[in-house]
Amino acid sequence: MANLGVNIDHVATLRQARFTPYPDLIEAAKICEKAGAEGITVHLREDRRHIQDRDVYSLRKIVNTKLNLEMAATQQIVEIALRVVPDEVCIVPEKRRELTTEGGLDVWGQRRRLAGVVRRLQKKGILVSLFINPEPRQVRAAKEVGANCVELHTGTYAEAKGKTRQLKELRKLKQAGKLAVEMELRLNAGHGLNYQNVKPVARIPGIEDLNIGHSIISRSVFVGLAQAVREMKRLIKSPLTLVLSPEESVE
Repeated sequence: MANLGVNIDHVATLRQARFTPYPDLIEAAKICEKAGAEGITVHLREDRRHIQDRDVYSLRKIVNTKLNLEMAATQQIVEIALRVVPDEVCIVPEKRRELTTEGGLDVWGQRRRLAGVVRRLQKKGILVSLFINPEPRQVRAAKEVGANCVELHTGTYAEAKGKTRQLKELRKLKQAGKLAVEMELRLNAGHGLNYQNVKPVARIPGIEDLNIGHSIISRSVFVGLAQAVREMKRLIKSPLTLVLSPEESVE
């Protein structure tokens, strides 16, 4: 059954809106872990729009579960990762003007370059994941470059309108997940998952981690961060029939 990695980027987004020392990212990580999160995820973007370098170093010192660093495969960010040594790195595509990560990494088209980055990170004992669209070619390319894991981009599924289209996108996730498991890659998923759509993804065979941020931080405005984490965990771990509406609590 899937574990929950909480992405706390948007705690930093609120902090950076006024350049205040609060809300404190360290406190947020501790609350998430105490509420049952099995991991903490942050994305150190090139433009530093939310997470800052100091945040990553500070989190490395206090995270007791697993620190997952999302990052582009640029020289500067790779060097930071090699110094911080998070438990896991997830390499993602990145554009300066995007609101959030748009689509998966083209591993197939960047095989040679990514293979070198993967090797450098793994030499430091860092588990390397690649954030990809649920496409067989990308899964095979991830295996070819030596990645330990793939994280399936669930954004298209999450944004699908209508049950037919959503089921179509879910089938793609399941098929890509099946191939990843057959190729002995660890299987994670994330992006756009919320309290209404997470259950079917959590039930994909082989899924290990679901990395979820925006919906949990948004929910926490109304119920508190610990409660928002507990609610998401209960949805992930409970029967497929349980779905949380925006107005109700599962506790």
